[in-house]
Amino acid sequence: MLRDLRVPIPVLARFAPLASTFGLIVVMFGLSILVPLIVSHVLGDGAEGAYDEAVAITLVAGAVLWLASRRYSGELQVRDGFLLVAAVYLVLPIFATLPLMLQIEGLSFTDAYFEAASGFTASGASVLSDLDRLPASINLWRAQLIWMGGMGVVVLAVAILPLLGVGGSQVFKAETPTPMKDSKLTPRITETAKGLWRVYLLLTVACGVAYWLAGMSAMGAVIHAFTTIGLGGFSSHDASFGHWNSPLIEAVAIVFMLIASINFATHFVVFRQRALAPYARDPEAALVVLAMLGSAILVAVFLFGHGVYDSFPTALRYATFNVVSVASTTGYSNTDFGLWPIFAPLWMLYLCCFASSSGSTGGGIKMIRALVLLKQSVREFTRIVHPRAVAPLRIGGNPVSNTLIFAVLAYMLVYGLTMVGLSLLLTATGLDFITAFSAVTACINNMGPGLGQVGPATTYAVLTDFQTWLCTIAMLLGRLELFTLLVVFTPAFWRK
Repeated sequence: MLRDLRVPIPVLARFAPLASTFGLIVVMFGLSILVPLIVSHVLGDGAEGAYDEAVAITLVAGAVLWLASRRYSGELQVRDGFLLVAAVYLVLPIFATLPLMLQIEGLSFTDAYFEAASGFTASGASVLSDLDRLPASINLWRAQLIWMGGMGVVVLAVAILPLLGVGGSQVFKAETPTPMKDSKLTPRITETAKGLWRVYLLLTVACGVAYWLAGMSAMGAVIHAFTTIGLGGFSSHDASFGHWNSPLIEAVAIVFMLIASINFATHFVVFRQRALAPYARDPEAALVVLAMLGSAILVAVFLFGHGVYDSFPTALRYATFNVVSVASTTGYSNTDFGLWPIFAPLWMLYLCCFASSSGSTGGGIKMIRALVLLKQSVREFTRIVHPRAVAPLRIGGNPVSNTLIFAVLAYMLVYGLTMVGLSLLLTATGLDFITAFSAVTACINNMGPGLGQVGPATTYAVLTDFQTWLCTIAMLLGRLELFTLLVVFTPAFWRK
């Protein structure tokens, strides 16, 4: 009888390190709610009670989970890393909904979870309106979610949890994009995570100061620095950057959106070596800048040629800001680009699928995968003409293994099937094709606003609960680059 009672203990011991680590992450997340709580108290914006309850609930839940599992010792396994990342991005948005639901009257759990998941995945899609009337601390909380999710709250945990005796190499590999999985920027993985966050924080401060000097208020500068470096696009104004109508503020945003679209590993090396040469060696950086700025000129010429704007400088201003914003998967706007001739917004949606770098806070398939696909296509053409030719695929002078090529091809297959499947489901619910397709494209690439009923001048509040959940799933899949989340649901993952 006693043996029967002890059967579950090995199971508990197996998942205890995972539960203990997740409990600590929840506690850390609860502590992060203190930031908008303090701001709310200082400003007296009336949201203090919502944060008090949210902090208490989150801290208690995390502490109980940690205390219940900490007595079982063990190391995180490779599969635990994937489970932990999945749990973080699926469960933490539940706690993130608390300040929103407790403060915003009539906000349903579905819409609150969508808003929180959109922030945590650095998507920037929103169901909220009247942002100008929301308490400042609520807008700060939304922006803070993007900032934490941009680089990855799990990477931050990897930098801190070793101090508590919890290792995290597997977690870091599961969270970070593909090119960083098999290399370390510093001898210890925790030092790598800390280095990335130092760069991230430094760029955020620089962006905030630049916004403030350009004319934003201090609170507005902080909020938009968070969402610019996080490439999320939440704003504290319904008109987004159209609220200021300032070319200088838009120029600051363009510069920092471009910076945040480049691999943070490259930024890290640049800061460490105090030299710009690593940017030249990065196979993605130049292509990212060229794709965005080149497309901005193309769209500007197109808009001016179609008479959308009376002068080319005006067309260039609006085209550059919105093209860079959409291509970098940020999602800001300074005008309703959904009203432009259809080629321009469709081209921008196409760019958001690949124009940001791996290791950046942007979404999409990333430039490196697009580059591998392009070079593999060229190699296949060469093989057709010269069947016996040896033509290795190289990126940045380094050969790319067939294993990586097959992984990219598999990823693109799943990416395409997911896009088509979710678009068909949304159209089956009654949405028109433009709205359905653009919503899925925007969400799975973590860009934010789409076209049609979910365009930059509207919100996702027009969707039904079922449609909202489909878009939420798309955001989560896109942020975790599909495989990190989908692998958890495969039978092979659970086999010993």
